[in-house]
Amino acid sequence: MNPPISQICPKYQQRISKEYENNNEYPVSSPLENITSFFSSSPSTSSSSSKSRSTSTSQSIKEWIPKDPVVVGIISAAGATCITLGSITGYRRYWRRIRNANSVTTGMLDRKTWIRGVVTSVGDGDNLRLYHTPGPFFRYPLKIRTIPSTTKELKDETIHIRIAGVDAPENAHFGQPAQPHAKESLDWLRTTIIGKKMKCQLLAKDQYNRIVAVPYINRLLWFDKPLPLLMLKEGMAVVYEAGGAEYGPWGIEKMKSLEAQAKSSKKGLWALKKFEHPSDFKARMKRAEEVRVPSTKSTKSRSLLGRLWGMVRGK
Repeated sequence: MNPPISQICPKYQQRISKEYENNNEYPVSSPLENITSFFSSSPSTSSSSSKSRSTSTSQSIKEWIPKDPVVVGIISAAGATCITLGSITGYRRYWRRIRNANSVTTGMLDRKTWIRGVVTSVGDGDNLRLYHTPGPFFRYPLKIRTIPSTTKELKDETIHIRIAGVDAPENAHFGQPAQPHAKESLDWLRTTIIGKKMKCQLLAKDQYNRIVAVPYINRLLWFDKPLPLLMLKEGMAVVYEAGGAEYGPWGIEKMKSLEAQAKSSKKGLWALKKFEHPSDFKARMKRAEEVRVPSTKSTKSRSLLGRLWGMVRGK
């Protein structure tokens, strides 16, 4: 038979007696029972507290919601207006297709807006035509829009882009002869970018209503390739240094360095025995045109006077 607890632990018996004297009753449970009861009751306590918190939260939300129909109507109208204006702004900035250079606004140029598209044609060694493809519906898996392919369909639907910072040899136009290496530069550019996806940063609009932009050739698994730098590396163009020139994020020094490397390697147009800078070629052609036009006018005036004199003599 086990001895009573008073013999084993006299101090415990004394503490119990003091509690009885203070409270006039023995404790309902032992310390061990208190501990076990605490752990057994804690889940129910926590669940009840969480329920009370959720109830109080829902009550506070209900109290916050206005009950006046006029206030509810004003809040609903304001929310609908904000959503509508936000949708219109987002559509205009990110999803609306830019048809041509006339659709490019001053705000787009000030923000140096980025656009994506596909090159449909190349008419000169430093120009291209871009069909703008905004939003997700020109790309898989949501591709539901297609790019026109005929000249009639593409009329007034492409952006005429002047490649920023470079100048390619001049092709024959307006009765003027082509500059040496003009055909090679044009053929190279067509082979490199026609039908390719491009990303362009719009910078300015020139006097010919072209958009000066920095085009990048899209690459799926690597960084996009900057077209102006590639043209300089391959010797297909020189750095454009006329007034108002744009050089993109690299600056003129980087572009001049690439031009010098191509020149030292005799790449592209730098392999010509006698190279004439495109700007010098254009200036020479302009001077020749100015000389030719007055002589043509004087010839026409002399022929007119001759006819008049003949009429007088005939009388």
